[in-house]
Order: sequence, then structure tokens, then C-alpha cells
Amino acid sequence: MNITILANRDLASNLALNHLLPRLSGRHDLQVFLSGQVGSNTNLPEPLRMLKFFEQTLFNDILFPALERNRAGTKPFSFNQLSQFTTAPISMLNQVNSEAGLHTLRSGSPELVVSIRYGAILKPEAIAIPVHGVINLHSGLLPDYRGVMATFWALLHGETEIGTTLHYISDGSIDTGDIIGNTRMPVAQDNSYLWHVLQLYPQACDVLAQKIEEICCGGLPISMPQPSGGNYYSFPGLEELENFFRSGYRLYDLNEITDITDNYLAP
Repeated sequence: MNITILANRDLASNLALNHLLPRLSGRHDLQVFLSGQVGSNTNLPEPLRMLKFFEQTLFNDILFPALERNRAGTKPFSFNQLSQFTTAPISMLNQVNSEAGLHTLRSGSPELVVSIRYGAILKPEAIAIPVHGVINLHSGLLPDYRGVMATFWALLHGETEIGTTLHYISDGSIDTGDIIGNTRMPVAQDNSYLWHVLQLYPQACDVLAQKIEEICCGGLPISMPQPSGGNYYSFPGLEELENFFRSGYRLYDLNEITDITDNYLAP
């Protein structure tokens, strides 16, 4: 099956693709396109700018180039190295709904499109391209936590567990389509927001791979409409961030970042 994956150029997407692509490669023809950021908010508070550094700049601009120069053949891989599992090099695609973007999306003749942290909302013309539709891996439990940084909002609200939701994208609305699977994990009070986000993806990608195989075998995953209600969240402001920090949480932890970089650099 021809599968196009739309992801974001960040650490969580990279780890998700490291988990997913080797599992799908050889069974499917894969293309991957990346967005440069989620949303259009360029006026982020300082704590979120620092988080972005650790989620994107540190790995994309510093660690991954070093990884590509000095180490090859061992997981986890940089985005460029992950191209060994795809039919064409992984490349950027920020304006997927533009005429040029739609042409690029059609170029791989995708039968299924999978979105993981992709930075743009797909419009109907893009959604209509794959015969098996578009499924999105959302890093929050729906319908309660739609939108951006769902894990942050769940931690801020004192939830004792967080999770992911796999759902169809059927129109241009945000995180509203029929649900075909989810995962859950307990909150670890001593760990950071970023740690929690990264922990979501191994189990979630297992579920995603299973659903892809169901579709490939000619079946339709059991789905159900989302319950009514729920909430949509955007990026937190300074007040929400201060409340988050007062609750004892951190956006990131330098010891955790060191552990992650060690995992990439280990021989």
C-alpha cells in the first residue's frame, strides 16, 4: 500500500518515525513530508521558546548533523537517515493545501495518509486524495483535549493519566473525526511535560501500525463518533505557564534531555 506520512520536524515526530517506519518498510511504499512548526504562533512566551529549542533546534541543527557525520546504521536515526525506509528522501512540505502542495501530496499516489504532529490543518481537497482516507495520531485524549499541547493541558488540570487518540480526519475541523483507537499511560509527577509527550509514542505507534495493517488487508478499523462536548486548547500564555510551574511541573528537564541525546549517540 502507498502510504504518505505527514509529520513535524521535531523530536517527538522523529522518535515516532523511528518506531513506525522500520515496522512498515518492506510491506508498504512510504513517503514522509515534514512541517517546520505547529500552528502560526510566532510570539511565544520565553518558556515555550526554550521548549522549542529542545524539541527542534538542538536536535535538528546540532545533534542530527553530528549524528550523520559520525554514526550510521544504528537506531535511533535522524530524519535524513530515516529516508532509508522511504521511497524518496524525507522532505519539507509546509503548505500542503496550496496548489503546489496538493501536487506534491498526489505525487506519491497515496492510498492512505497518516498525520503525526503535522503543523497544518488539512483542507477537503487534500483529505479527498487517499482512497482510504486520512488518519491522525493526536497526542491527547479526545474529545476532552483537542488542539495544541494536549499533554500540557492535561497535566495542568491535574489528570492522573494522559494518552493518545487515533482518529479519522474527515473535514477541515480540528481533532473531531471518528475515533479508531487510543492509548493511555499514568502521569509521572516527577517527570517533565516533554518526557510525558515522548513516552506516548511507542505504544501509540504500535496501535497505529496495527490499524494500518487492518486497512491494508481490506478491512475497516472499528470506529465510533466522538462523544459530544470536549475542549479545544491553543498554546498556553504566561498565566497558564505560571500555574503549571506552581503545580510542580516543568516543561523540560536537562537530565532527561541528556538521556535522550545519549540514546542517539550511543554506539
